[in-house]
Amino acid sequence: MTGDEQAPPRWSIVEDTLLRSCRVWDLRMRRYRHPHSGKEGDFFYIDSRDWAVVVARTVAGEIVLVRQFRWGADELCWELPGGIVDAGEDPVAAGLRELQEETGYVAASGRLIGQCRPNPAILNNFCHVIFADGCRLSNEGTDWDEHEEMEVRILPEATVMDWVRSGKILHALALNGLFFYQIHAVAAAK
Repeated sequence: MTGDEQAPPRWSIVEDTLLRSCRVWDLRMRRYRHPHSGKEGDFFYIDSRDWAVVVARTVAGEIVLVRQFRWGADELCWELPGGIVDAGEDPVAAGLRELQEETGYVAASGRLIGQCRPNPAILNNFCHVIFADGCRLSNEGTDWDEHEEMEVRILPEATVMDWVRSGKILHALALNGLFFYQIHAVAAAK
């Protein structure tokens, strides 16, 4: 058996309702119906644009991290640069744009190395992981959004991985990005 033979059935959408529109996402409710039993239920989700996070490696081989205040956690968090992919924007272009806006760094090259669904229980979007290589500090500086304020830190890769192991980096999307980076690094070494 491959596992597909016992996969649970896909429920059908009966209704999809906008409950609240916010600056960067919408809160929506979907009523679903089970295809066999006919039972129905209301489920809430966040309709969000895709996100991009960037594993940025400098010309010296160090990793670019940012630390900023996160309102949900009510604390400062170490993470990878990143943000929202604008409508119609290529995820790699969005990641490289966010890298420059948040850190002032620009990359010699960038490419998609992975993607995930941040939390498919309540979110409908993807997070794209971009690897930006050959990063250098630009003359343009940063261009933070109205409520952004960041510390930018350039660290050796080994230190970044120590921060992961010690729990200093807890942002799930940063951890996911570093996971894809490690897969990329192992594959490139073969």
